[in-house]
Amino acid sequence: MAFHQVLGHDFYAKVHADIRTRMAAADIDLLLLDSNDDVIYTTGFSHYTTERPVVFAITQDGAWLLMPKLEQLHAVHQNIAAEPIVYFEFPGVDNPFDVLGRNFPKLTGTVAYSHAISLARVGQIEAAFPNAQRAIPSNLVQQMRLVKYREEIALHREASRIADAMVVAGVGLIADAMHSGSVLPSEIEIESFVSRHAMKIMHEEHADLLLVQGLASGLVYSGARSAFPHGMPTGNPVKRGESIILSLGCRVGGRAAESERTLFLGEPSPLQQQHYAVAYEAQHMATAALIAGHTCASADNLALAYIRDSGMDEYLLHRVGHGMGVMFHEPPWVEAGDQTILEPGMITSSEPAIFVPDFAGYRLADTVLITSDGPDSMTHYPRKIEDVVIA
Repeated sequence: MAFHQVLGHDFYAKVHADIRTRMAAADIDLLLLDSNDDVIYTTGFSHYTTERPVVFAITQDGAWLLMPKLEQLHAVHQNIAAEPIVYFEFPGVDNPFDVLGRNFPKLTGTVAYSHAISLARVGQIEAAFPNAQRAIPSNLVQQMRLVKYREEIALHREASRIADAMVVAGVGLIADAMHSGSVLPSEIEIESFVSRHAMKIMHEEHADLLLVQGLASGLVYSGARSAFPHGMPTGNPVKRGESIILSLGCRVGGRAAESERTLFLGEPSPLQQQHYAVAYEAQHMATAALIAGHTCASADNLALAYIRDSGMDEYLLHRVGHGMGVMFHEPPWVEAGDQTILEPGMITSSEPAIFVPDFAGYRLADTVLITSDGPDSMTHYPRKIEDVVIA
């Protein structure tokens, strides 16, 4: 049976009911959300974000989506879980937020908006609802998004499977070139190949697709360039004797997962083995520490202390990880400054790393589901050094 990416209206009805419960507790009469990720989360509508506002609006009695006319048929095609409110253009003779406000002429209570909204839009919201008692920021939905619904977890698990398949495809492309003695592929050729491979899997194996920005992509960097944590792929061919990082991921049904491995093109040198051993153990410790009831900070402190105690503090550039949901990076943050208590249903990355300037970077990343029985790594590509050598 084919896999379904698109969630039904019954799912969004559940999301809306949970939002309304939280709104009632916070004394919020109208909640407005304008970020692309919140719109996907609450309505199933995916679009390219531009200057034109697309805003989800919810009360105890209904749910609406403010959108420009150019998105109207697109929204109908996606069968969104909200009633459209359409304006013509931006900035518009008729301001989009004024169009929204006229749909709620009797609203006198509290209007809330996401913390992520731009300052320019706050003033427009206040002007559009002159009779509101107050207009305030709220992180109500951002807090909801920390813990995933079971339907979301199924999407993340499928995205994890495909992310692993992207790594397999990248390794295969390099290995085939090595075995044939031909020129090795460039970083950008590898990235393009694995992205197309992921999209091919979705088109062939899924009954429907939620097309989103960043559907499938990755960072591919080799040799000394892999010491840049977010280096962009280049046209340089990878080289025997170097290590390479394949940092790959995708979004299924708008839910993200990533699988990342450091690999060696030929047998690693003693120094490469030494570096890899530290990164490997730190990531093993970090994943094991993602335990329900513990803080995000505890996992970060444990793994990063191991790297520092191994004498590699100067090669340490970032935290253990980040939450994943509709976005690849979202709360909670697996970092010493985040005291969020991990709960079953949260999903984070586990990716402590070391980066040796002018030599190489070593990072392994998995997508991890927090459960009551312990951390569940949803990505499974092997990590032992003998498994990451492309000979």
